[in-house]
Amino acid sequence: MPDMSASLALTHLVPLAKDIDNDKVTPGVLGFIVFAALAVGVWLLMKSMNRHMGKVDFEEGPEAGGAAPAVSTAPGKGDPKA
Repeated sequence: MPDMSASLALTHLVPLAKDIDNDKVTPGVLGFIVFAALAVGVWLLMKSMNRHMGKVDFEEGPEAGGAAPAVSTAPGKGDPKA
């Protein structure tokens, strides 16, 4: 059985967009509701992104001319000699 609440909501919103003159193209109330929902969604996404970016702890590595990191010479799982 399809979701009747979504179908019922769309049935009530479609006439709101048709109340204006049919010869004139306007976004109407339905267009405003969709635009407002998109704006709220973008605002929530940006707020969440800002919170996640605040958690990032980035430390810069040594400069390219600096000392190279130590490399282990002990045989490991990826070593073909082991």
